[in-house]
Amino acid sequence: MTLEPHLDPSVRHDMVFLFDVADGNPNGDPDFDNRPRMDEETGDGLVSDVAIKRKVRDTLPLAAQGSDTAERYGIFVEAGHALNTRLGESKTANGLDKKKNLTEEDRRTARSWLTERYADIRLFGAVLNTGTTKDLGQIYGPVQVTNARSIDPVMPQHHAITRITQTKQEDIDKGESTEMGGKWTVPYGLYRAEIYYSASRGQQTGVDSTDLDMLYRTLTMMFDHDRSSARGTMTARGLYVFSHDSAFGSAPAHTLLQRVKVPQVIDSGVVPRGFGDYSVSVEDDDLPRGVTMTKIVA
Repeated sequence: MTLEPHLDPSVRHDMVFLFDVADGNPNGDPDFDNRPRMDEETGDGLVSDVAIKRKVRDTLPLAAQGSDTAERYGIFVEAGHALNTRLGESKTANGLDKKKNLTEEDRRTARSWLTERYADIRLFGAVLNTGTTKDLGQIYGPVQVTNARSIDPVMPQHHAITRITQTKQEDIDKGESTEMGGKWTVPYGLYRAEIYYSASRGQQTGVDSTDLDMLYRTLTMMFDHDRSSARGTMTARGLYVFSHDSAFGSAPAHTLLQRVKVPQVIDSGVVPRGFGDYSVSVEDDDLPRGVTMTKIVA
């Protein structure tokens, strides 16, 4: 059966991912009282690649639930689980824990066990040379994600909030009845990230067409599984995949990704407060030979 171009793990893919936030904090900066991340010079909002990959990690197992390959969608970097323990399991499961010096074949066996078990290692790679597993080296992931940057500058707002009860009983005994706090929000921001898939690295980690399909499904739905009062409303607004006909590729990534155009609106006097304030266009009628474009979310 012929695979659709965007599901073929043996070729290169370059992607544009658009998402927005309304009245929420898409990625707080702990160095600035959890204020939404910003480029201080331009005022552009930022969402780190780490934050995006965290949402992917949290949602991938849900996307795979009930499928025949669900066991391949464990998550390596997961709260409450020590990395060294999981890395040690890769040795124990393959009878390598008693060996003082691993051969290159031993290392490949342990790394293969990890990539087959953990989807985030298979996609994003991992540093494995920690603690007692320094001999496992590093896996370079085929999927690389950039920081997301807002199309227009954002204007974070700080909101004072009150709570009707105190933290300590002694404060209540003193007659105090409320406690002050605060939260940051971005009134509205449309963000753009770029995602790259390397077929040569994907071959090394064992990425298949199901992995790519799960990745696209996760990017489409992950904000629906990450709701909180702090984040407001976050929504996937665009996922455009430029697929090549080879692992090497048929055109430089930037010449393809710049075909997805989202003009700023603030210069025209509009203060953006919704996705409807923007006009997204894609120049896909004269793509380079060997390149196809698939709109996953548009």
